[in-house]
Amino acid sequence: MSGPAASVGPGPATRADHCVVALAECFRGDGEILANPIGTVPMIAGRLARASFEPDLVMTDGEARLVAGPVPVGVEAPDVIVEAWNPYRTMFDVVWSGRRHVVMGASQLDPFGNHNFAFIGDRRRPRAQLLGFRGAPGNTVNHATTYWVPDHSPRVFVPAVDVVCGIGTDRARALGPSGRFFELRAVVTNLGVLDTSGPDGRLRLRAVHPGVAPEDVQAATGFLLPMVDDLEVTRPPSAAERVLLARIDPLGLREREVRTS
Repeated sequence: MSGPAASVGPGPATRADHCVVALAECFRGDGEILANPIGTVPMIAGRLARASFEPDLVMTDGEARLVAGPVPVGVEAPDVIVEAWNPYRTMFDVVWSGRRHVVMGASQLDPFGNHNFAFIGDRRRPRAQLLGFRGAPGNTVNHATTYWVPDHSPRVFVPAVDVVCGIGTDRARALGPSGRFFELRAVVTNLGVLDTSGPDGRLRLRAVHPGVAPEDVQAATGFLLPMVDDLEVTRPPSAAERVLLARIDPLGLREREVRTS
């Protein structure tokens, strides 16, 4: 199996590199909890975080084992150190305890971070059937959640989602004490990073990737997007992180997933 070369040498970091690092930074400070990044770029990011600045994270192999070390994505790794067995039934205990940080995809997000990846259109006759509700309701009311959007567009960032799978800040407030564990950590996209620090808990643009203007992000968003006054530019991987990325993503799979135009 072949793929684009990983970013290792002295050349500039790619957009995909910045996205991976931005997602990895979402795990900073989490300590000894289960990191559950779902998808190629999130998985690379989670393993980078553990291998660099957040060594106490507990990582899965994407299935039923908890593993140690910078496990590569997309290739066989015969020397993986298995730390524990994690069958599906035990995941619910971790979810309900709150000792988990999940990174999920999103087909739609509204201004308050309400999330949909179940279907598009009227529920009685949807135009597109997607993943279903999956674990989104339980995830968003029990522990930290981050979203990864590889193609930031008005089709994803919409004024109102067609159905709520994961709750946003407005619904968490409406739950009262039952919503006290809600935490939408960030939304990382191919254009930048959003958080919920806007008015009334709305999504707000916190950082952009190099080469992206704030106007580009607003044009790709289907609602008015507030921006922080001191807008940041996401950082590239350090030299040490580049070495780790070459081990974690030897096929350069991250480059296939991130839209740059």
